[in-house]
Amino acid sequence: MALLALALGGFGIGLTEFVIAGLLPQVSRSLNVSTAAAGWLISGYALTVAVGAIGVTAATAGLPRKPVLVGLVALFVAGNLLCAIAPNYPTMLLGRVVAALCHGTFFGIGSLVARRLVPPEHASRAVAVMFAGLTVANVLGVPFGALVGERWGWRATFWAITATGAVALAAIAVLVPGWAGRVSGGASLRTQLHSFRSSQVWLTLTATALGYGGMFGAFSYLAYTFTEVTGFSTTDVAWLLVVYGTGLVVGNIAGGRAADHNRDVTLIVSLVGLAATLTTFGLLASSRPASVILVFLLGAFGFATVPGMITRVTDAAGGVPLAASANVSASNVGNAVGAWLGGLVISAGWGYTGPLFVGAGIVGVGVAVMGWAAGAAGSGPAGATAPTEDAVAQRS
Repeated sequence: MALLALALGGFGIGLTEFVIAGLLPQVSRSLNVSTAAAGWLISGYALTVAVGAIGVTAATAGLPRKPVLVGLVALFVAGNLLCAIAPNYPTMLLGRVVAALCHGTFFGIGSLVARRLVPPEHASRAVAVMFAGLTVANVLGVPFGALVGERWGWRATFWAITATGAVALAAIAVLVPGWAGRVSGGASLRTQLHSFRSSQVWLTLTATALGYGGMFGAFSYLAYTFTEVTGFSTTDVAWLLVVYGTGLVVGNIAGGRAADHNRDVTLIVSLVGLAATLTTFGLLASSRPASVILVFLLGAFGFATVPGMITRVTDAAGGVPLAASANVSASNVGNAVGAWLGGLVISAGWGYTGPLFVGAGIVGVGVAVMGWAAGAAGSGPAGATAPTEDAVAQRS
């Protein structure tokens, strides 16, 4: 039940991240701002996640993790409540920023708490359960927001997310045991930064950024690929994105299970599968049946890496939460860079299949980095993982 409480928190955070995409036209009209300005409600959120994941985790380094998680969800509730009642655009943007501050640290610290709730051999599976909330939100987020927003207005959507956050807060407060969030007395910021001396931490963060960058660089322009290349109508895009989201859910669960058996092999195979899917998608984008299958595989291979990457980077860093939060930041940096590169190739005249091929190239580099990391992990000091968090603390 404790894992489900964490998953519910992830579901709420995922909703607030994804739901805005379907509400932008309503929000821009209601607050009387341009489409470009409304777009900052998405971009501003992502940038805050990238920066806030590190800053907030560092600020809470030595605090017990259960109260931190409760506080983070309370911050999430406050941010979405601010969005629901926002009288103007600056207030709305502030609400998005406040809500985003909890995102990276929640998943970073939450993944460590989830691991403590299960035997060590099920660590990646536990992380996958927590992230299942995020993947389900991806499937339901845009359609949910569009449905509620269409019937009762965009503010009703944020009231619903606020209520979801309140339920998640209560569930975490009641169901997550305090012992799962205990930290050692020496779990200081200095201790956590010390763990970043491991080359494995940096290699894993790099592989994470490249994997996400390749997938989301292509995903950012999929609507155009579907309508301009494949020939689907704009009304088909919603259910095609649900197919993609379903792939995320399946990949997350399968990747977590596989990573508990052989983590590095799972990560390499998933990245190779992602690169192959992107390449094949680029070649067969004009085929409707192929596009439906490939967009599912895009989600499945793309998110199959998430549980393994989280557990790998935290193991390499000795279990410190700053490493797990840094992984969330790395993924958001990858998202931003991938989307930027995808836009560049479209502007250069490569067409709407260009981001798929560029994404395949980015992921191909990620395969090489992950292969290097796996090889180094079995060959001595360069690949040695950091000591556990408690052991590091005892040295400090």
